[in-house]
Amino acid sequence: MDRPYTILSCAASVDGRIDDTGPRRLRLSNEADFAEIDELRAGCDAILVGAGTLRADDPRLLVRSPLLRERRRARGRTENLLKVLVTRSGEFSPEARFFSTGDAGAVVYTGGTGVGTARRALEGRPADDPPAEVVDAGDPPTAKAILADLAGRGVSRLLVEGGGHVHTLFLTSGLADELRLAVAPFFVGEEEAPRFVLPGAFPYTFDAPMRLVEARALGDVAVLRYRLGAGEEA
Repeated sequence: MDRPYTILSCAASVDGRIDDTGPRRLRLSNEADFAEIDELRAGCDAILVGAGTLRADDPRLLVRSPLLRERRRARGRTENLLKVLVTRSGEFSPEARFFSTGDAGAVVYTGGTGVGTARRALEGRPADDPPAEVVDAGDPPTAKAILADLAGRGVSRLLVEGGGHVHTLFLTSGLADELRLAVAPFFVGEEEAPRFVLPGAFPYTFDAPMRLVEARALGDVAVLRYRLGAGEEA
């Protein structure tokens, strides 16, 4: 299948949690790691999150560095990446910063009754907001359908930034190429705290493990990079 080279990026605690249960977002990384992620974003064409991440964090998903944005412009690209949202229900806030910021627009992948729900949500957006459209990617949406549609839009490098349902979707599909995992030097220790991944049938097992290609320290944060498949980096 023609699809983008797909990189999963996540920051998690030692016990695999991507947040705690408190009202404020838990900081799991440091400035050095944030800078590397910004550079990783700048080298991609699209960035993808799930509806849970949208509701919990209201992220803008922009390239932070003016220099990196300028480099993208110099190459004839938009300053920021195409934003991608995956939602099974089609329910999200059209007022989220995800939709009102950036210059490359957004695509919402959903399926079934979620298609109509998502399209109705986008109807009342301000006319000067970046463009956004809804695409039926199956009920429930599949990684295969999402990646095929993105490839048709000219996306050659996709960055997936979570949360747990989305990381599980791509990892169990076997359609991801890299995993970049930043491990914070502490435990969350809360049973209800969201996880990096959920239970699933992962192709990466004891007999068929991921391949560790890099392990290093950024301050007290450990950065691990794994190759997952045979896809060649674009």
